[in-house]
Amino acid sequence: MRFDLELPSQPAASHRVAVLLMNLGTPDAPTARAVRRYLVEFLTDPRVVEIPALVWQPLLRGLIAPLRAAKVAKKYASIWMPEGSPLRVYTERQTEALRALLHSNGYPVIVDYAMRYGTPGIGAMLNQLKLAGAERVLLMPMYPQYSASTTATAFDAAFAALKRMRNQLEVRTVRHFADQPAYIRALADQVLRHWAARGRPDFAAGDKLVLSFHGVPKRTLDLGDPYHEQCRLTAALLANQLALSSTECLVTFQSRFGKAEWLQPYTAPTLRELGAAGVRRADVFCPGFTSDCLETIEEIGLEVRDEFLRAGGKQFERIPCLNASSSWIAALAEIVAQQLQGWPARSPLPASPSVPA
Repeated sequence: MRFDLELPSQPAASHRVAVLLMNLGTPDAPTARAVRRYLVEFLTDPRVVEIPALVWQPLLRGLIAPLRAAKVAKKYASIWMPEGSPLRVYTERQTEALRALLHSNGYPVIVDYAMRYGTPGIGAMLNQLKLAGAERVLLMPMYPQYSASTTATAFDAAFAALKRMRNQLEVRTVRHFADQPAYIRALADQVLRHWAARGRPDFAAGDKLVLSFHGVPKRTLDLGDPYHEQCRLTAALLANQLALSSTECLVTFQSRFGKAEWLQPYTAPTLRELGAAGVRRADVFCPGFTSDCLETIEEIGLEVRDEFLRAGGKQFERIPCLNASSSWIAALAEIVAQQLQGWPARSPLPASPSVPA
């Protein structure tokens, strides 16, 4: 599997280049203590919870984190893989597969990953890349749609680390890839592979494909965050790729927290309404998540599934996220290669093992 890239006739001077994949993060263990530590770090971020610290911090540390930690830990324990947290496992697999594909195409770049919350941290990994000889780094958030609470805070952490460096790394950033054709094709391939294995929904009989994106407070849309628009754009492009109408392919938002209004329609109530309305089969896919995690495996695969079936639905299918599928790794490599224009000179390297499906 190869991709074409137009190169300048006179490549730039050789500087060691790194690609850093940045994901949200995960507790180190499915225990109340580890989850509490993770929740405090995550929910302390002012990009995530836009409530004054003097009001929010006592509630978070004294009430919310202690009460939620044990409950959330049980959910993590139900999805924990032998190798660890699914988000970490799939991010590691993506990193390894991307490195292999880039190297097999003659890009001698360092490829690694970091987490915004938990370990390995973004600042620590940038320091490690510098120690490994990197002078230039491409920051690649694994969030297809831009949001201040995901993409921007990952960049915040990277820029804070750069601020502490005397001899700074040269940096490029990928802001979003919500409408990148290779990403849309990879999404469509993932859906079609699932249908090839599990059968295609009978859309003529009323079956539905539900595209569930992570929710954010509606206030963020009012303040100018482009996330909602980009989710809708991704959904429209994917539906078009699959030749589905707006009545066959629905968009919802999941993972609401607190009492404020979030982006609607909400995923769980929508699936409950579909089941009660006599919809026989619902397939749910999460295009905004590049790796399966608690929100896709447990929330969608267990909680939302139960809502649909209890309401009268007959068949529920959770379509896995992109994870380390060959089409997604190829798309990721294409996005990265476009961003590396003018940085590394391609050099002949031994072919790496084929990218795992």
